[in-house]
Amino acid sequence: MAEYIRIHPDNPPARHIQKVVNCLRKGGVIIYPTDTVYGLGCDLYSKKGIERICRIKGVKPNKMHLSFICHDLSNLSQYAMPSAIGNTTFRMMKKHLPGAYTFILRSNRNVPKIMGTTKKQVGIRVPDHHIPRHIVQELGNPILTTSVKDQYDDIAEYMTDPSLIYERYEREVDMIIDGGFGGYVASSVIICEDDQFEVVREGAGQVSDFY
Repeated sequence: MAEYIRIHPDNPPARHIQKVVNCLRKGGVIIYPTDTVYGLGCDLYSKKGIERICRIKGVKPNKMHLSFICHDLSNLSQYAMPSAIGNTTFRMMKKHLPGAYTFILRSNRNVPKIMGTTKKQVGIRVPDHHIPRHIVQELGNPILTTSVKDQYDDIAEYMTDPSLIYERYEREVDMIIDGGFGGYVASSVIICEDDQFEVVREGAGQVSDFY
């Protein structure tokens, strides 16, 4: 049965953040708020956690879209090819992050080793929300993330009420963080290639700068 924990979205208590981090370090899977929709996440380096998320989502690891929640852009080169982060790309990311964007970059060799897949791209998220950024800062590395979406709903609506999320996922995850109602519009997704941009999903983040 998942633990349900309320955390203030503006001033997350350190003891609560540490509790979440301890869960992640043990291979736990959490549901947590972001600046867009609620996310499903685990420690990036937890094979057990990654496998559980894939089971929950009903996908194989090599079919899963890889997105990482990062605290900032300081360790970007650990996961993305240096050649993928040109001056224009970095300036655009720095301008729009933290924010409701997922930037898709060519991954370096670390990502396939972590994930056990042949994925050549990775999504980078730096949400404008204190809870997930405090979590990854205390954890010391990103968390693998995917959106909480009811796989049985043909319309594929996002779940926004943490109490209802708990009812749905209480037997599938280890911890559900109530940071208030979530959004119902996902992040905007931007592919970055050779300092050129392609908007593949127009979501919560304004995309006019990328055309």
